[in-house]
Amino acid sequence: MYSLNVRDHFMIAHSFQGETFGPAQRLHGATYVVDATFRRAELDSDGLVVDIGRAGDVLRSILAAMNYRNLDDEPAFAGKNTTTEFLAREIFERIARAARAGDLGEGARGLASICVTLNESHLAWGSYEGTV
Repeated sequence: MYSLNVRDHFMIAHSFQGETFGPAQRLHGATYVVDATFRRAELDSDGLVVDIGRAGDVLRSILAAMNYRNLDDEPAFAGKNTTTEFLAREIFERIARAARAGDLGEGARGLASICVTLNESHLAWGSYEGTV
């Protein structure tokens, strides 16, 4: 399996609901380093997994929609705990939609899967991987 990774970051504010989260129930900030890894069994006719420039542009655009936002105020996240794992899935879904829409180029139609990893720090991260 071949893979290609692009990386970016974004900063958000949010709070969590439920005693499980202790002090994180209060509004707090997070800065995530995001890795989007694209996988496929065979390279496309250009010898690529996916166009790296387009992949970086799509990731940057998706993160820009959340960057410097209080996610508690975003209607799309109403009633949800925007945990690292939840956000990894949300970003995956947005990238997968972009791939299906052709935003990553025709070669991206051969992708087997995409894995999105949100790094909270050098010690902790969460991921979501799914088929395209």
